[in-house]
This record gives sequence, C-alpha cells and structure tokens, in this order.
Amino acid sequence: MTNDLIAKAAIDRRMAEIITPVIEDLGYELVRVRLMSGKTHTLQIMAERPEGGIEVDDCGKISTAVSAVLDVEDPITDPYTLEVSSPGIDRPLTRLKDFETFEGYEAKIETAELIEGRRRFKGVLAGVENNEVLINVEEGTIGLEFDWLSDAKLVLTDELIKEMLRQRKAAGVINEDEFDEIETETDSGSEED
Repeated sequence: MTNDLIAKAAIDRRMAEIITPVIEDLGYELVRVRLMSGKTHTLQIMAERPEGGIEVDDCGKISTAVSAVLDVEDPITDPYTLEVSSPGIDRPLTRLKDFETFEGYEAKIETAELIEGRRRFKGVLAGVENNEVLINVEEGTIGLEFDWLSDAKLVLTDELIKEMLRQRKAAGVINEDEFDEIETETDSGSEED
C-alpha cells in the first residue's frame, strides 16, 4: 500500500504499484510519482539510491526500465512524457525515514485535516517517534501522525545546500568537469515553444 505522500491521486497510486518493483529491482527507491496534466501529460518520477542521491545515468536506467513496463501495462491512455529526476535539494519528504534523515533541517508540513486549528506547520525537523513526525515550531515541539500528512518538503536554506554539497563531495560525485557537462546537457536539451 503506497502512502499519499508518495502517490496522491488514484492514478498515481496505480503508477506506484506498477513502477515500484521495477525501480527497486534496479536498486533504487521511489520517492514520489505524479501524473501532471497540461497540454500533454507528464509522468514525473522522483527516485534515489537507498543511501540517498542519484545521478543522470541512474535516471536514464530507470526511465528505460519504467518505459518498457508502462508500454506493456499501458495504464495511461493519453500521450505522455516520462520524466525521471532526483528529489532535488528542497525535496519532498514522503517516507517516515526521510524525517529522520533530515532531522535538524527546516521543513514545511501540511496535514489533510485541521490540527488544533491549522494545517500548515513550518519549523525544524526533530526526528520521529513511533509513527509521529516531530517538528519544532514557535510554540515548541509538536508530534504529527505520519498518516495525517498531505504534503511535506524541506525548505531551501544555506545549511541544507552546504550539507548536500558536502555529501556529494564526500561521495566523490562533484568534479568540476562533470558538473559543466551536466549543465550543458540540460541547456541543449530544452526546446523552445
């Protein structure tokens, strides 16, 4: 059973059921899936390695494998574009373990129902206790049941950026030449309307 933070709408949950085994077989974890409608539909998949992080090549592997399965299952009737990406720095928090991993960082959390008169909470994550997400808000530390959450994401702060860069350096990911190449790829890949 997929939670609402990973897959909100019924179609997203159906997508998650189909693609989760594919992504996990490749050694990655599904962070979020959304079918976005617009002029054309976009199936947006966010994934990462169990220890965190994901590279362009990883996204390519996931995209190829997921495309093959979706061609067979054919759950989306309209034409669509598949987009596989990393969760990003100000990433969505979709699994209980995310709230532990990013303890000490600022986050915005929304609940499905009003909790003591409010739905939105912004503060510093204080870990997890049983099935509750702890967050330090102005009034003090509060616990929100994980099942109550409808949306949660990290807030982009200098501390968060520094930590992500530190992790990437430690993992040997940052290498100036490679960095330029990735930027060039994305610039040349965009088409103008």
